[in-house]
Amino acid sequence: MGEYRPASLAVEGFIHASLPGQVLGVANRFYAGRQDLLLLWIDPQRLRPTIRYELADGDLFPHLYGALNLEAVLAVVSFQPDADGIFRRLPPGA
Repeated sequence: MGEYRPASLAVEGFIHASLPGQVLGVANRFYAGRQDLLLLWIDPQRLRPTIRYELADGDLFPHLYGALNLEAVLAVVSFQPDADGIFRRLPPGA
């Protein structure tokens, strides 16, 4: 079915990911005002790469050590900020 292999995998050795409760904080810290974001909802049971929960900024974040196999992706949804550029809620269906 394919895989997703972002530049961070080659540079850092893993793909950054977030748990649902971490998404808004990460989005506002690194992507405030961006209108082109997508959220990928991933089933960890279907992942081929190893997931390691590692400490970053005082919280444990999931890092995928390998390419994301696309059959693990349950949904892809547009992720838009409010009119002022701040992300305040996860998209419907998330």
